Amino acid sequence: MADVVDRVFDTVADAAPEIRAGLPERRAKRDDENVSGDTQLEADVWADDLLFDRTDAIEGVNWYASEERDAVVTVGDADEGYAVALDPLDGSSNVKSNNPCGTVVGVYDQPLPAPGSSLVAAGFVLYGPTTTMVVARNDEVREYLVDDDGRTDLGLVELPADPTVYGFGGRVPEWSEDFEAFVRNVEDDLKLRYGGAMIADVNQVLVYGGAFGYPGLSSAPDGKLRAHFESMPMAYVVEAAGGSSSDGSGSLLDLEPTRLHERTPTFVGNDAVIEDLEAALPD
Repeated sequence: MADVVDRVFDTVADAAPEIRAGLPERRAKRDDENVSGDTQLEADVWADDLLFDRTDAIEGVNWYASEERDAVVTVGDADEGYAVALDPLDGSSNVKSNNPCGTVVGVYDQPLPAPGSSLVAAGFVLYGPTTTMVVARNDEVREYLVDDDGRTDLGLVELPADPTVYGFGGRVPEWSEDFEAFVRNVEDDLKLRYGGAMIADVNQVLVYGGAFGYPGLSSAPDGKLRAHFESMPMAYVVEAAGGSSSDGSGSLLDLEPTRLHERTPTFVGNDAVIEDLEAALPD
C-alpha cells in the first residue's frame, strides 16, 4: 500500500501550484465559521474542496477529514485503508497580509479519530517565496521544490544540532507562570521568530534548529492547535528529522484523541529544548 501514500503526496504536490495561484482572488472572509469556531476565508473552503476532489480519486484512501469539515467523509468502500487528514490552508489569516501559509497533511492507517501512533506519513506544503513540500515517512524527511513541472528533490532534512530560533503562540498574559518563566530562559539563548502560520514557524525550526509551540492558555487550556490536523503531523515530521515533540508531558505521537477536532498544547523542536520545557512545566 506504499504506493497509496505516494499518490497522496503526489496529489497534494500537483494541487499546490493551483492553490497558490488561486489565493489572491480568495482573500475575503466568509460569513461562516468552521467547526472549531474559526472565521473562514473563501480560500479555506476552496482549497478544502479542491483537495477533497483530488483525494477522492485515490484508491486506498477510504476516509477524508479536514479542519474545515465537521465530520470524517468516507470516500472508499473498504473497512481498511488510509485516512487523510488535512489542514487545507494553515495560516490562512496570513493571506490578507501576504505572509506565508500552507497545507498540512497527515496519513493515518485507521479511521479517525486515531492515535498519533497510527500515522504512517506526514508533511506540509509551504507557500513562501518559493513553494516547497516537506514529506516524512519511514523515519526520513525530504524537502521538494514544487512548481508546475512537478517536484524537485532538494534532499534530506535533518534538524540542526544547535538550536537557534524559537516561536511560541498565544497572548503572554494568558500563559501560565511556569511557561512564561521557561520562555524567559529560552530567549536568553535563542532568537524570536514567530509569523502566525504554524507551517512557516515549524519550517524555520527545521532549517535553523530551535523550538515552536502553542501552549495551553488561561482561556483555552488545550491551546489552539488540533491534534489530527496540525499537532500530530508536525510531531511526526520533527521527530523523523531528529527532534522531539511534546504536549507538555510526553510525545504528541503518544496522544489518543477521542474527538476529530480535539486540541492539544503543542511543542516541537530540538531534544534539549523540549526536555527543558517538560522539566519546567508541572506534571
